[in-house]
Parts: sequence; structure tokens; C-alpha cells
Amino acid sequence: MKLVTFDDGTGPRVGVLDVGGAVVDVSGAAGVGETMLEVVEVGEAGLDAARAALTSSPVLPERSIRLLAPIMPRNNVMAVGRNYHDHAKEFSASGFDASEKKMIPDHPIIFTKALSSIVGPSDAIDASMDPSGTSDYEGELGVVIGTGGHRIAAAGAMAHVFGYTVINDVTARALQAQHVQFFIGKSAATFCPMGPCIVTADEIGDIGAARLRTTVNGEPRQDAPIRDLIFDIPTLIEAISAAVLLLPGDVIATGTPSGVGIGFDPPVYLQPDDVVEVSIDGIGALTNPVV
Repeated sequence: MKLVTFDDGTGPRVGVLDVGGAVVDVSGAAGVGETMLEVVEVGEAGLDAARAALTSSPVLPERSIRLLAPIMPRNNVMAVGRNYHDHAKEFSASGFDASEKKMIPDHPIIFTKALSSIVGPSDAIDASMDPSGTSDYEGELGVVIGTGGHRIAAAGAMAHVFGYTVINDVTARALQAQHVQFFIGKSAATFCPMGPCIVTADEIGDIGAARLRTTVNGEPRQDAPIRDLIFDIPTLIEAISAAVLLLPGDVIATGTPSGVGIGFDPPVYLQPDDVVEVSIDGIGALTNPVV
């Protein structure tokens, strides 16, 4: 299923996207829950309830609702740096990673993005939030945790995945370099577009076979299969949960491939009136204007 959080004028609700793009409002149906976090926490029983509610729930035309970020986790969005070989090379060559020890890391580089940076599909990326004027895009696969846990072994980690979404890890490059740690450069308000939906893990047999693509104003910038990750999803879950207690609904942004703005000479940063689209096969397209 493709699950969404939407607003029909009465506040956030949970829905299911049908094949025509309409939203079936299952929010509050028996066993489903009122928020996406509740759906994730209930797990398979909640998904079964949502499926059962499809035939008796109202169908809302896309034009009558506004899609929101599909989930608001309890923890900050956890994100991964330098997780595609080609991007690790272009990032190293840019000189913007003040924390670099080696070009290809031995262990996952984990940072977080503030919850206040999360926005939904079609919401604006506000470049004025970056005082340095060096805002850049990073298309990424987002992994939504279902069953939480601590010290999850890689061998069983995929059983903890509820589903997948699309993330644009927008970054203020100068602030990223200035502060060494990535948090400030990654956490400006509106710098974490997410959506348009969460696709449940059972809907995607091999997420590694899916391709991630990013365009700016229709110009192709990024194009890579998810299987090109240096550290795959089970490895990331094992590494993060070695110390962090993962909670249901937590989101892991798995890293970006090459083709970001700092990879150009000179760098090409986001400007007002740009439109960024990040798409992943089987999930959909996340489109955001820049203001």
C-alpha cells in the first residue's frame, strides 16, 4: 500500500493512495489509528485494518486535499553521509566536508536533521533560511522503521522496516563546512522535504533494484540504483541501533548519489524559482519549489 498523510481542511488524516492518484480516507477506521505513527506502531494489524477499510471509506479527489509529509517521527531524522562511492568522491573533491578522515568511510557516517526541517510534497524549500546562500539538494531513499529495537543484527534488520519514502536532504554547504558537524547545515526549516507517501515494504520486493533520480527545473542531475549504497539498509540499521534505541516511525535517510550542486565547477546552488524533483521507482516523485 501507498500510505499518505493529508489535510482536507480538518487537520492531518491518514489515507491510502489508489492507482488513479485519489486518496481513500481511512483515518480513524477501526484498528487503523488517527496518525501515521499510530499506523506504524500497530504494525501488520493496522495495515490489515486499512485494507479492510478501503471498500467503505470515502475517496477524495487529489485536488481536494493537500499531501503532508507522510510521517513525523519522534526522533530526529537520521541520515547518512558519503554512502555512494561516486558522491563520496565528488564531496571529497569539493572541500566542503571539514570532518573528512578518508574519502570512503570504514563505518557509516551518521548525523541527524531537526524535526522542524520536515515539510511535505509541494511545500516550498525556503532558501532564505540559509544565510550563506549555498543551499544544495540531495535526493535520498528514506527507510521507515516499523518494529523498533536496540542492537538489531543486520541479518534480521529488514524485518524492522515498515516501508520506504523519498527525501530531499537539502543542505547549506557553507554551514556544513563551517560547523564541522553536519547538524546545523542540514537542519534549516524546510530543508527536509519528504513524501509523497510511504510504500509498505511488502509492496517492493527488491528496493536495491529501484533507481533514484533527481532533476532541477527538469534537468537530470542524479540517477543511480539503490543497490549502489556503500552501506546497505541492514548495515545502517545495525550500526545505528548499536547505541540508539530505534522507535516505530523513525526515518533513516540513506544517503545521496553523485550529481549534487557542489559537484559542479563552479558549484550550482539552488535559487528562488527552481523546482527540485526526486523520484524513486515504486514510490513516486517528491516535487518542491524553491523560494
